[in-house]
Amino acid sequence: MTAFRLSAAVLGTPDPRGLAGFYRELLGWEQVWEEPEWVMLRPPGGGSGLSFQLEAEHVAPQWPSGTGDQQMQVHLDIAVDDLVAGVARAEALGAVQAPAQPQDDVRVMLDPAGHPFCLFEPHAP
Repeated sequence: MTAFRLSAAVLGTPDPRGLAGFYRELLGWEQVWEEPEWVMLRPPGGGSGLSFQLEAEHVAPQWPSGTGDQQMQVHLDIAVDDLVAGVARAEALGAVQAPAQPQDDVRVMLDPAGHPFCLFEPHAP
């Protein structure tokens, strides 16, 4: 039987280098590949990564979306040790908080291309 493994999640953007730089700084990951229309990041210890593909006609998703809005197809959940510090770091790198925040212990952020991602402090089991 053929084995499958997730290599990377891919985000479309009008600026692959710029968005890759945002996530490289946010996550502390390494850039492992770059082409004019494609950039790939991986965590330092290996594993699945994030890639950024040129979409010249990129339309940022709306979150939360309404009828007729460009809908979010996927979002990233990113654990942080300190939610307040994590939000401040993400904002310093160019993210903004989404206007709607449905949970007190999670912050919905929008990256520089408008993709939603969530910052949260993991709860002990």
